[in-house]
Amino acid sequence: MSSLLTSLLLLSTLTLISASGSRSILRVNPAAAAGDATDLAVDLNVTNFDSVLKDTPASYAIVEFFAHWCPACRNYKPQYEKVARIFNGPNAAHPGIILMARVDCANKINVKLCDKFSVTHYPALYWGPPHKFVGGGWDEKTEKSDIRPINDGRTADRLLKWINTQLGSSYNLEDEKYGNEHHLHSNVSDRGQIAHAVYDVEEATSMAFDIILKHKMIKPDTRATLIKFMQLMVSHHPSMRCRRGSADILVNFDDLYPSNKWLENKHEHENGTGHGALGKFEICGKEVPRGYWMFCRGSKNDTRGFSCGLWVLLHSLSVRVEDGESQLAFTTTCDFVHQFFICEECSQHFYNMCSRVSTPFSSARDFVLWLWTAHNEVNQRLKKTEASLGTGDPKFPKSIWPSKQLCPTCYTNHNQNEESSSIDWDRDEVFKFLGIYYGKTLVSLYKEKDKAHNQIKNSAASEELLQSTNALVVPVGAALAIAVASCLFGALACFWRSQQKNRKPKRSWS
Repeated sequence: MSSLLTSLLLLSTLTLISASGSRSILRVNPAAAAGDATDLAVDLNVTNFDSVLKDTPASYAIVEFFAHWCPACRNYKPQYEKVARIFNGPNAAHPGIILMARVDCANKINVKLCDKFSVTHYPALYWGPPHKFVGGGWDEKTEKSDIRPINDGRTADRLLKWINTQLGSSYNLEDEKYGNEHHLHSNVSDRGQIAHAVYDVEEATSMAFDIILKHKMIKPDTRATLIKFMQLMVSHHPSMRCRRGSADILVNFDDLYPSNKWLENKHEHENGTGHGALGKFEICGKEVPRGYWMFCRGSKNDTRGFSCGLWVLLHSLSVRVEDGESQLAFTTTCDFVHQFFICEECSQHFYNMCSRVSTPFSSARDFVLWLWTAHNEVNQRLKKTEASLGTGDPKFPKSIWPSKQLCPTCYTNHNQNEESSSIDWDRDEVFKFLGIYYGKTLVSLYKEKDKAHNQIKNSAASEELLQSTNALVVPVGAALAIAVASCLFGALACFWRSQQKNRKPKRSWS
């Protein structure tokens, strides 16, 4: 069982790498993958600056403003890349913490962008929350700013020391992708950690889609299942990017995969449609896949990752369906896993759990609690297998979930051992917990970033309106002055005419 899971994850990783190409700006380029330690910092320009910084899962960003003709900048690049290596790319030791990017101010299209950040020398480094860079800038005259210049980062060691000072961390230039268990956050007791999983849900969605295309799994007998599952994602996926991407694919699906098999083969042969054409669509946007996991990251190679992300996706869909959709969502999920999850033994186990359900679901609660029960059943089975083979993740061992730390009210008997095979659950509390955990909390980072982005947009709009209003002050004032002068002139004219009427005409001399 574990070997099959390991094979699945290895295959998935290879699929992800082979399918990535240049589809994402946040992906490491082929040169870096081949061993060249450059190009890990993300190249930005005025066309993608805001979108990349808005969508990054990282909590912080460092942007280097440089000029390609600058000798000091060329000499500094290897130093900057040494630090970028541990934060950026699929092999990052600490992904999702800091996005390290650069902007070439010598490129004409970036001149105004660099001016907004008051770049007076090269290279210039700026630090701050990514969303603060969006539509913003920096001015040394501004006393309070969330964006700060880094004045002590001239070498990789000094830059990383500066970062560690800001974050209270102990990152090292020698840190590798695995072997940093002390930096990983356990999700056993911290509910807030699930907020990072929304990015893993995007990663898992994109990865599952890539696997389906890689293995040409869309066939006449699986076509309907995929359509139903994508309809479910369009309505209830926690990521807006994935909802939009799924909708875009569905709109074009009949053209790419006609329902008539003869027409499908003829159409694909003549027009180059089918799996190859569908690969041009990015189901969760061009920034996904990113090539790394956050909430679902394991402490060992080939643990957690894709399977964890897929479970979070299924749970997040389950808590968003309405009562009237529950049975359809259940059968669609069962069919999707059975037909498209490439681990045959795993998909069969899942389908066997589905087959044991004899009464149709009449409420979303039924579906949510069934999926939770199924997940715990899988965890119990894998725990035994991993213990006997030593293939589990020591930092994240399989266990009954949720733990007492995460949801104490889910347990009716607080003294009961969590390792017990028959826990007395308060299912109402479990349902409430799952709804909050995979619902509101999961997307909380998205909501915060969207709120901050909207505030920035509203602030910029208000400033623009104020400037346009000020621009009208002179014309309005001039119009008012003209009006007053006209009234005065009119009054004077009336007075003059009345005086003329009252004057007696002079007699002419005969």
